[in-house]
Amino acid sequence: MRILVMNPNTTASMTTSIRATATAAAAPGTEILATEPLWGPESIEGHFEGYLSAAAVLDRLATLDAPFDALVMAGFGEPGREGAQELLDVPVLDITESAAQMAMMLGHAYGVVTTLDRSVPQIRDRLLTAGLLQRCAAVRGTGLGVLELEADPRRTVEVIVETAREVVRAGAEVICLGCGGMAGLQEEVAAALGVPVVDGVAAAVKFAEAVVGLGLTTSTGRSFAPPRPKVIGAWPLSAHLSRGRDQGSARHTEFSAKTSDI
Repeated sequence: MRILVMNPNTTASMTTSIRATATAAAAPGTEILATEPLWGPESIEGHFEGYLSAAAVLDRLATLDAPFDALVMAGFGEPGREGAQELLDVPVLDITESAAQMAMMLGHAYGVVTTLDRSVPQIRDRLLTAGLLQRCAAVRGTGLGVLELEADPRRTVEVIVETAREVVRAGAEVICLGCGGMAGLQEEVAAALGVPVVDGVAAAVKFAEAVVGLGLTTSTGRSFAPPRPKVIGAWPLSAHLSRGRDQGSARHTEFSAKTSDI
């Protein structure tokens, strides 16, 4: 089984940490591929960057030539998952719903600790759309930007724990780490809190293994039917750009290298 994990931003070091967490969670025999878009924001902290990222992720998926059995989208509370479900014929899971679903199996109410406070409404909207908000006790921001998470790992854990304690006081019995950049921190945070802590990347990988193992995939009967054939100007964008730059040499070389690296 091969699972593709997609970091929605273009920061390669974050892809590396996400890959490590996914690999650690995967069962023997599951191969983890990990990559990021070829263009788009270096981090996602708002609706504007989220929608840019969604387009960049779909562009990457449309031009990727490596086979895989399931896709894990490693952005918390960000758009694009439904588009990927229409585009691909394999199961698509995102870390937001996967984390919340797993948390609800472990406690009556869960909470989310994320990065900046401005991300809180976006995450709440995503949970509401997914039908998962009713059992969410609280969503809280740490005040750390996405790229700050890697700057001082010790301080990052301290701030997450401090914020998570507020969420526990609000009634949460389980904590979800609300950013792909927090991947791998669940054990340290859980040890400090004394309650289960769910990492969305790990949860999504395990759900993906289960869905593939059961021979299931996304229903195409209605909501996620494949896109209707039509002309889409300059799509896919990465291929369009490569053709327009000196026969595409510079961009095409970068794209080919990234494809082989996953």
